[in-house]
Amino acid sequence: MTTVVRGFSYVALTTLAVLCLVPFVWMALTALKPENEVMTNPPRWLPSVLAWWNFPRAFTFYPFDRFLWNTLVVAVGATLLQTIVAILAAYAFARLRFPGRNVLFMAYLGTLMIPHQVTIVPLFLMMRSANLADTYWGLILPSAFHAFGVFLMRQFLLTLPRELEESAYIDGASRLRVLWQVLLPLSRPALATLVLFTFIREWNAFLWPLIATRSLEMRTVAVGLTLFTGQYGTEWHLLMAAATVTIIPSLIVFTLCQRYYIEGIALSGFGGR
Repeated sequence: MTTVVRGFSYVALTTLAVLCLVPFVWMALTALKPENEVMTNPPRWLPSVLAWWNFPRAFTFYPFDRFLWNTLVVAVGATLLQTIVAILAAYAFARLRFPGRNVLFMAYLGTLMIPHQVTIVPLFLMMRSANLADTYWGLILPSAFHAFGVFLMRQFLLTLPRELEESAYIDGASRLRVLWQVLLPLSRPALATLVLFTFIREWNAFLWPLIATRSLEMRTVAVGLTLFTGQYGTEWHLLMAAATVTIIPSLIVFTLCQRYYIEGIALSGFGGR
């Protein structure tokens, strides 16, 4: 009976995985279609000729290479900054003892319940008053203090035995040295998970870059993709070509982090235990 259930689970999961891949396959194939074959009726999966020229046209139709560079700077900068903040804050909540620690942590964690749309206007006013609107820092700083990263790292640090730190303290190590040389090497699964989640979220961010940027030169790829939809129609073949290129960095980051991804999810308490 167990074998039958396991086989059924494999078949069901494989079917769901294939269904999830269908939109991406259709996107890639549409990116390779000539313009006159995009909206054919009935729809055709395979193009009659591979229109590789759609990709360079998508990059010249708008300054899409600039959009990619902006998104890379913002995603990498926000990921690095949030990782540093999350590590330090998580260490304080997991290892330091001070009055009101749990209350402060719960209040900080409660910010996850506030919709992003509620804080978008005051956040924009803050960035504008600080002359950071339409700049890289204006796009990076609001993402540096996200409670999810602190929660993820704190849950993982709580699983590490204190004896490792105590032996380092006996040898004369400071707290920062213990964090850097003892705890962080053991926290690579959680760090990889945090980097993966943060990078993908910032790479695909749309609402804040749309509001925080005014000039075309500061747009990100998520906002730039909307430019292919004009008043008189949508350049579907160019839109799909640009969208196909934009998912490549996320796939690269996931490939690099997948070794630690599942382990980080399980050990930090997100595995459903």
